[in-house]
Amino acid sequence: MWSDRAGTAIRPSRRARHEDEEPPPRRTQAAKQYYQREGHLKVPRKQVETITIGGDGSENQEQDLQLKLGAWIANQRSRAATLTLERIEQLSNIGM
Repeated sequence: MWSDRAGTAIRPSRRARHEDEEPPPRRTQAAKQYYQREGHLKVPRKQVETITIGGDGSENQEQDLQLKLGAWIANQRSRAATLTLERIEQLSNIGM
């Protein structure tokens, strides 16, 4: 179960806001990258994570993309009470 910064347990909502919504793949990639490097997801709100996208062998070139990972993580945590159980499970699988 998740908890807010004060340590209070947050219970997930049973209502579905966006049933088919998954964490955006690029943000998920950035969170996994941060977790592998740092060993945790206590990300500072101003943290910007750079990921490399593209380069899949087609005409697309590799490019670096900067994502505001800290803000996204903070938003997910602040909205935890309204997230579905499935969404919470998806986020838990990336280390949250």
